[in-house]
Amino acid sequence: MLNIKHLLKVSAAWISVVYAVCFLGVAFWPGVRSGFMMYGLHVNGLNMGQNVLTIGTFISGLIIWNIVAFLAVWLFGFLFNNIKK
Repeated sequence: MLNIKHLLKVSAAWISVVYAVCFLGVAFWPGVRSGFMMYGLHVNGLNMGQNVLTIGTFISGLIIWNIVAFLAVWLFGFLFNNIKK
């Protein structure tokens, strides 16, 4: 039986660190974004526009990614605890 509250706290810390590293990566090396699109998502030729890096986009992205991570981890914990072996 998983402790879902602890799992959610750990996932919040994890996703916050990963998001901050990614945000800083794009801030310092803007080309990494198009490289990720090509090699990670197998998409090439999209007009990515320009990078918008402000404190507002950082905070809103951090909130959005934490919500997404919470939902994914909660679903994992729920399914893990409720699916019988």
